[in-house]
Amino acid sequence: MNNFFNQLLTRISIKEKTLFAKRLSFLIRAGVPIAQSLMILRSQTKSGARLRVMDQVLKDVNNGHYLSASLAKFQHNFDPLAINLIRVGEESGTLDENLNYLAEEMKKKQELRRKVLGAMVYPIFIILATLGISGLLTIYIFPKILPIFASLDVNLPITTRALIWTSDFLKNYGLYLALGLAGLIILNLFLVRTSNNFRLVAHKIVLKIPLIGSISKNYHLANICRTLGILIKSDIRIIRAFTITSETITNLVYKRELETISKKLVRGDKIALNMSQRAHLFPSMLTNLVEIGEATGKLDETFVYLSEMYEAEVDELTKNLSTILEPALMVFMGIVVGFIAVSIITPIYEITRNLTP
Repeated sequence: MNNFFNQLLTRISIKEKTLFAKRLSFLIRAGVPIAQSLMILRSQTKSGARLRVMDQVLKDVNNGHYLSASLAKFQHNFDPLAINLIRVGEESGTLDENLNYLAEEMKKKQELRRKVLGAMVYPIFIILATLGISGLLTIYIFPKILPIFASLDVNLPITTRALIWTSDFLKNYGLYLALGLAGLIILNLFLVRTSNNFRLVAHKIVLKIPLIGSISKNYHLANICRTLGILIKSDIRIIRAFTITSETITNLVYKRELETISKKLVRGDKIALNMSQRAHLFPSMLTNLVEIGEATGKLDETFVYLSEMYEAEVDELTKNLSTILEPALMVFMGIVVGFIAVSIITPIYEITRNLTP
């Protein structure tokens, strides 16, 4: 429990971590000693969470500890990629360059995530708006005119009878339905966080959903390739690079595949050969270019190029998502609202038509 609250009190946003890495890179490149650089950054910090982290890091560095070793105490903020890049930079004397790589990597990852999340906002908004309007009409508007139908001896159409049943059901059991759905969502979120098997199944399902699966696959491939490219460029061994990358990937399907490839590389297997055996996860374009990168000794450049290619794919898919889904969402909204409107208007029309002067 204490560990949980400690993590909560020292939580730093991706934007703050990006600025920290970028500014520290500038200061070190300018020849400012690392302890003094950290002191300058601390003096510019206003966030309570960042101050707590900076105080601990500054204390550790002044006591002779490596920056990477101090940041490793805050693994909920700094993932294995960040810690290893900083560690290699300290050992090789290229800390300023590696911090700059890290800042750029975090910035690109944040932009990519923002694009994916932004593309989901419009469809979710339309669906919620449709359900909200339908619920308003069914629960509050329709029951007010229902006594009129009941007082007249008319044969109600099937659509109206279906709407009456739905309205009665929501009035009597709507609260239980809402609580049940909320409980189901909470249960799923709990299982996703606590059960690896459940999370693995959920991640497999996401990758198979039309369009959404393509966006998710390209998103993870972009992150994998960018991380591998940065690590290899920083002179981290291939096997270690795959292990670190597997620790930074959130999708368990790709995480397990990267762990498997890492173990097979110990035996001297080729990266492209292992990836080609999982064509549903690693497209042929990727494996072909990786094979060329292995043959030419330019894997870092190959992975960087692939990351840019898959980022462009995600960008294109997210831009087209609204265009593709908009007609389907409009049809869905029209059918739902139209069904309710027809269910209300049709019996009224029948009643007025049968009235005699």
